[in-house]
Amino acid sequence: MQNHFKTLLLLLFFSILSSGQLMAAERDNFNNNWKFIKEEAPLSFKIEEVIANNFNDDNWEAVRLPHSTRLEPLPVNNQWQGISWYRKDFEIPASATDKQLLIEFEAAMNFTQIWINGRLVKEHQGGYLPIVVDVTSLIKLKGENTIVVRLDNTDNEVTGPKPLKRLDFNMYGGLYRNAWLISKNKVHITHPILENKVAGGGIFVTYPIATKEKAIVSVQTHVSNLGNTSQLHVVQEVLKGNKVIAKTKSEKFTLLKDKSHTLKQDLSIKKPNLWSIDHPNLYALVTKIYKGKELVDEETTTIGIRRMEFKGTSFYLNGKETFLRGVNRHQEYPFIGYALSDNAQVRDAIKIKKAGFDYVRLSHYPQSPAFMDACDSLGLVVLDAILGWQYYNPSDDFRNQMFNASRDLIRRDRNHACVMAWEVSLNETQMPLEFREKLSAVAHEEYPGDQCFTAGWMADGWDIYLQARQHRILHKNSGHVEKPYLVSEYGDWEYYSNNAGLNQDKMSKDLRFKTSSRQLRAFGEKRLLQQVTNVQEAHNDNLTTSAFADSYWVMYDYTRGYHPDIESSGLMDIFRLPKWSYYFYQSQRSPTKAHPAMVKIGSYWQKNSPLNLRVFSNCDEVKLYLNNTLIGTQKPDKNTASTNLNHPPFTFKMNAFKEGTLKAVGYINGKEITTDIVRTPKQPKSVKITIDKSTVALASNVNDVVFVYFSIEDENGTLVADYDQKINIKLNGDIELMNVGEVKAEAGIGTALIRINSLEKGFSIEANTADSLHGSYEFGAL
Repeated sequence: MQNHFKTLLLLLFFSILSSGQLMAAERDNFNNNWKFIKEEAPLSFKIEEVIANNFNDDNWEAVRLPHSTRLEPLPVNNQWQGISWYRKDFEIPASATDKQLLIEFEAAMNFTQIWINGRLVKEHQGGYLPIVVDVTSLIKLKGENTIVVRLDNTDNEVTGPKPLKRLDFNMYGGLYRNAWLISKNKVHITHPILENKVAGGGIFVTYPIATKEKAIVSVQTHVSNLGNTSQLHVVQEVLKGNKVIAKTKSEKFTLLKDKSHTLKQDLSIKKPNLWSIDHPNLYALVTKIYKGKELVDEETTTIGIRRMEFKGTSFYLNGKETFLRGVNRHQEYPFIGYALSDNAQVRDAIKIKKAGFDYVRLSHYPQSPAFMDACDSLGLVVLDAILGWQYYNPSDDFRNQMFNASRDLIRRDRNHACVMAWEVSLNETQMPLEFREKLSAVAHEEYPGDQCFTAGWMADGWDIYLQARQHRILHKNSGHVEKPYLVSEYGDWEYYSNNAGLNQDKMSKDLRFKTSSRQLRAFGEKRLLQQVTNVQEAHNDNLTTSAFADSYWVMYDYTRGYHPDIESSGLMDIFRLPKWSYYFYQSQRSPTKAHPAMVKIGSYWQKNSPLNLRVFSNCDEVKLYLNNTLIGTQKPDKNTASTNLNHPPFTFKMNAFKEGTLKAVGYINGKEITTDIVRTPKQPKSVKITIDKSTVALASNVNDVVFVYFSIEDENGTLVADYDQKINIKLNGDIELMNVGEVKAEAGIGTALIRINSLEKGFSIEANTADSLHGSYEFGAL
């Protein structure tokens, strides 16, 4: 596993730099040296003053992107909404003279206005997709320029969804993703978002043939000429590592001033390494534009060659029928909201893959380019979505916003190998049939051919029918359809209430089931095991339907606008610590070289631990020992909740609690493969400090954020799971604590979120408690 993920990290690094992006020399990070203020009281300036180059912003906060408007407490009882401002003074490098200049924001929440040197150049609705501005004519090539951004993340009838007070997630304000300054020669490959051409602009890669024997890589390139009439040709190269394995050169063509041209070129590859969930093979496609012998533009696109198709209701990847076991993901972190670093996005994706999933539904909005790159590299199939949740507005402004968002989503993500389908739908929303059909038609316009699949919340209108399990239960037989069917959510709502439909904010407490999947780690073993019972039963039930995939709700606990508590149905908590359901899903993946056999005891083995002891494993036999005495040898459980599972749990019925050491040993074909050990905790002795890198190294000067765990352990290094006291933390070095409020242990572990500013001189962390527990951690200078 460790070596596999090291290899993936190299691919992730390459992919994040290059997936559909320009060469680094032409794409400069624009994240640093911003000034920020939010309107919490009447401001002392007028708009015409703040957009001027000579405005004095000395009393504004200095920030680096990604940035969240406000650090929020946990839970978030009243997420900040309002107007915020960002200003940045900058100079253009001499190398950008006589070039096209673009500024791109990967996202900005939610209604955005942008001024360059006092001129309003862009207004943009929507908080999850890129904003690209051509600033060539407005930039001073010598001296200082000023960009001003005004953001409004209040409730918005044009973008939806429901108002925050009735919304089942939060929409955090800020310039919360990366910004880029892009310089291009007069002759250049266009930007697909800026160009706004149906199924065009930039580079668009498809695979008319994708088999083990042969692949055709079909490349469509849109070239623009802002300079004098030029004679050009385009070269396409496919690289595997550093080796060119396929190359083609176009005929020369003449491109007049202020004109553009689209070329289509095919490259043939013999015996390609196809992209799949187990072998996410990636290539580099290098597109070069030449004017005579002069290279005038070059762009590298990371590609994965694969073919996805449906036969009846079954899904096939590269000709192999495949069931996609998946999960939903919200993109938020505690305290900082959406302002995750690229590294943090990658760490989230790695956790999803390691949890046993091969598919992730992006609920309910487009997510970070860095996360998409990670899914490419890890072999995570993606259901890519526009923003939508329980809200429809019949106005032309709203409808056009949804159509345009669908186009921009596909233009941004169309070259990602991981994308299976486009959820151009408004989740859990009643929509007119003609609107549904138009959304699907827009997607097919943007991605012609047989590799475009649309997905939506109602049976009619899209290629794939998305349905949550609670709705299948509520509407009997609705899951039996003659089209591809995907269980979009399950395991939470059907156990949380007697089905309140779409009126979640009006649901009374007496509708709640006693057996909920919403369980915090602090709630203890019995309730965490109840979550396992629910998800096992629900997943097993999904496998009786015609569904080709299911996606559990949800991977990580999260906060929401309409309720003050944390939505805790996650397989990991909001700090990315696993619950036992995480190990249930991990056990559902059969052992491979990349993902070896596993066994996990679902118990802390203390006095109040349940005596029906569950062990999660993908082995075919488990032996359980207590204090080196064999308790029993078990095959996987056989009951009504396990009939369709790949690897049911193993249940051992203990007669009584006896302090000591539990050891579970997993066997495959009679051979001992893997072991898990749990010891009864003794008195707390120390604080163990660990950093959740998830195999991704910490990074300087990019607002990298990382969780630090403070585990309360006994003399044997066993977690003391009932410890719940405050932990005092001291940080030394150029790092910052992002927590709002104190750090307290939950189920024996306290968590801090820290932001890395610089690693040049290293850092250290100290932890102490009121009962004299101590721990320290040191990260050496780079």
